[in-house]
Amino acid sequence: MICYKKRLKGADTLKAIIEKRLLIFSGSHHEDLAKNVAKKLGVELSNTGIEKFANGEIKCHLEESVRGADVFVFQAHHDTVAEAIMEQAIIIDAAKRASARHITAVCPFLGYARQDRKSSGREPISAKLVIDLLSVAGADRIACVDLHAGQIQGFFDGPFDHLIALPAIVEHLKKKFAGEDLVIVSPDAGRVKLTERYASRLNADIAIVHKRRSRKNEAEAIDIIGNFKGKRCVIIDDMIDTAGTMCAAAELLMQNGAKAVSAATTHGIFSDPAIDRIDKSPIDHLAVTDTLPLPQSSRKVPYIEVVSVVDLLANAVQAIFEETSVSAIFDGLNQS
Repeated sequence: MICYKKRLKGADTLKAIIEKRLLIFSGSHHEDLAKNVAKKLGVELSNTGIEKFANGEIKCHLEESVRGADVFVFQAHHDTVAEAIMEQAIIIDAAKRASARHITAVCPFLGYARQDRKSSGREPISAKLVIDLLSVAGADRIACVDLHAGQIQGFFDGPFDHLIALPAIVEHLKKKFAGEDLVIVSPDAGRVKLTERYASRLNADIAIVHKRRSRKNEAEAIDIIGNFKGKRCVIIDDMIDTAGTMCAAAELLMQNGAKAVSAATTHGIFSDPAIDRIDKSPIDHLAVTDTLPLPQSSRKVPYIEVVSVVDLLANAVQAIFEETSVSAIFDGLNQS
C-alpha cells in the first residue's frame, strides 16, 4: 500500500493533514497483469475475496479496509467477457459501499469496444452500455489501453485515460528490425490513422490493404495501395481476434512481392482458429502486448513475442494517484 500525507492548501486556521492510500484490486481475469503493476509500484495486490455460488453468481468481500483510499480495480474483459465485466462492476460496487475515496476502473482491454455505434437499425451501442455499467457501479474514472474507437471516451461523464501501447511496440520493432527497410501496413481503411502514427515513429512508408468482409469474422483482402515490393512489411492493428483480416493481408502482401511479413498488435484475443491461421500464414514475427494473457495454443508459434505494458499502466496509476498529468507519460503524443 502506498501511503503519504498531504497538506491541504488554504487559510492557516483550515490547514489539515490527510493521509492518502493506494490500493490495487483485480478481478479473476488476467490477475497476473495487476500483480506485476502492483509489484512495479512497490505495493501488494489486495485480495478481492471473489467466490461463486453454485449457480454461477459472483460474490465479493474485500479483505481489507478501503475507507478513504484511492482504489484501482483491474480487469481485462476477455474469455467469458460478460462475466469479466460483471465481476469488475461488483468489485467497484463493494469498494464504493465500503467508503473508498476514489475508484478507478482499469480495463487493459475493454470488452464490447467494437460495438461503438449503430451500423444498422435495431442494434445496441454495447460499448456505451459497458461504460454505463462501470459508472453506475461507482467508478469515478476509467483507464483503458488502445481503444478500438477513440470516441468511446465520450461515453463516460468523467475522466477517461486512453493509454497507448504505441511507444512500447515501436521500441520493440526498432530493435527487432534495425537496419531493415520497413513498410507499415494498415490491414483495412479503418486503421490508416494508427498506421501513420507507427510509420512516423519508425520513419517508414505505409501501405493500405483494401478488404471486403463477406460475413462476421471472415475477411477477404482484395488489393494493396503503396510501394512495398522487396521490403519487410509490418501489419499494424489494435487487436487480433480470429486473425482472418491479418492473415489475409499477409498472404496478399507475399503474393505481390513483399520481402517478408511481420505483424504487431496491442490486444491478442486469439479466438479459434486464430493461432492455427497465424501458424499457417506467411507471418514470421508477431509482437503482442500483455494486456491479455496468451492462450496455451500460442506455444506452438515460437515467433510470437510479448511486449509488456506494465510500465505504462504503473506510470498511469501513479500519476492518477499523485494527481499529476497522465498525458505527460506520452510526451505529447495524440491519444485520440
